[in-house]
Amino acid sequence: MELNTAKIKTDDALSADVLQSLNNLYSTRAGTQPLDREFGIKGDFVGETLPIYQNQYAVEIMKKTETYEPRVYVSQVTFEADIDGKITPIICLEKAREG
Repeated sequence: MELNTAKIKTDDALSADVLQSLNNLYSTRAGTQPLDREFGIKGDFVGETLPIYQNQYAVEIMKKTETYEPRVYVSQVTFEADIDGKITPIICLEKAREG
């Protein structure tokens, strides 16, 4: 199974710096960022069955978004498959509530 780059979906207007921060987070593999080895998304669940993979990936996205970009929260993570069998995560975001 091959994973495409995640797509971000939101009904709220997010600032360019928030989108850049999230794209950077979601496209970085955990363990590769000097000085912060937890930054990024783990890849150790690759090779699992599709339902387990999707669940673990969604949990990872939610945890890392909460940790590294508290201005938004993940409301849902879904997946689309193309004709070639590549999986594209769709990450649905909402602005974090104040207070």
